[in-house]
Amino acid sequence: VQLVESGGGLVPAGGSLRLSCAASGISFSMKTMGWYRQAPGKQRELVALISSGGGSTTHVDSVKGRFTISRDNAKRTMYLQMNSLKPEDTAVYYCNTSPFNPAYWGQGTQVTVSS
Repeated sequence: VQLVESGGGLVPAGGSLRLSCAASGISFSMKTMGWYRQAPGKQRELVALISSGGGSTTHVDSVKGRFTISRDNAKRTMYLQMNSLKPEDTAVYYCNTSPFNPAYWGQGTQVTVSS
């Protein structure tokens, strides 16, 4: 199994980024997937979930209305559109199944939001 995150970067507050998660070695279209993040000195936390077919999504309160999770099962790829970014969104962002499998963590992609 390989989950490869990409799309992070350095943006000013109020900016936008689109993260991607490319999956291989997993029955992607059958899995509920999630985006997670870990800020410096903090535990990894769930950001958003999406059902296997993409018809149901959940976003945590801190990102609701700003972030949107989506997926393209034909491309075996999941996305996180992040708008109106805040400095507190600074973290390494990871994708994984939900519930997560510890063996599936990848390198993540760094998102840094400057104030």
